[in-house]
Amino acid sequence: MSTFAERIIAFNQHIEYKGSLPEGIRIMNPFKESPLALAASTEFYQKYYNDTKPRHLIFGINPGHFGSGQTGISFTDPKRLQANCHIDYAGPLTHEPSSAYIYEMIAAFGGEEKFYQQFYIHSICPLGFTKMGENGKETNYNYYDSPALLKSVYSFIVENIRKQIEMGFETDVCFCFGTGKNETFFRKLNEAHQFFKKIVALEHPRYIMQYKSKEKSAYIEKYLRAFSEF
Repeated sequence: MSTFAERIIAFNQHIEYKGSLPEGIRIMNPFKESPLALAASTEFYQKYYNDTKPRHLIFGINPGHFGSGQTGISFTDPKRLQANCHIDYAGPLTHEPSSAYIYEMIAAFGGEEKFYQQFYIHSICPLGFTKMGENGKETNYNYYDSPALLKSVYSFIVENIRKQIEMGFETDVCFCFGTGKNETFFRKLNEAHQFFKKIVALEHPRYIMQYKSKEKSAYIEKYLRAFSEF
């Protein structure tokens, strides 16, 4: 039987979006665009997922430019990849607030090995999007930010959630990062396709760091309580 590492790495190597996109929106596929991301993510999954232990899925929104857009690992920016996971990264050491929160939570959970033996984090849409800003720089764009984009990628989202479940992850519950549009869409999607028996939504790390940073410890405790129930 193949390990989770082998299944996840194969998924990453083969994932590709071939559909159309609304004007001005670009797909972000770190596994096709960056040898650094493919190498870093491969080493990460070989380190933490080289087994067949049961794990639960956690879904964020879609990859962000400064985190998994660089490393190929959800909610893991290059700084955390080096400092927390002890995996070398030769590219720019970008910082993503969501990643800082997640790794503080993981430390409270008991560390990287313990956490990743029980959970696998990815995104409802497994590839990210960017849009050119007025300043001439690309900015992150979410799959739900326009009805036209969501319509374009809907079948791609469904297909890749199925592929990830087929890797062997638990389906009694799935955790969702985001209690607004991400949760609303995911619940409707799950009602239509019956992927999981239950969805547990938690406030998105970016929201916590941007608007609730003084209450960060309370949110970490909320995460840990939710994770301990399953």
